[in-house]
Amino acid sequence: MNEPKMKTRQERREQKQRKKRARIPKHGKNLARVYVDAILKRLRGK
Repeated sequence: MNEPKMKTRQERREQKQRKKRARIPKHGKNLARVYVDAILKRLRGK
């Protein structure tokens, strides 16, 4: 009677999504800053 509870597909999916979101923002803002600096540099050059 002590069977491990099987997770539903939805529960597994939600857990996977949480892990994925936790991984993403490692270099989001710095990368955006690099792009902004590159654009401004081009505009100043003209």
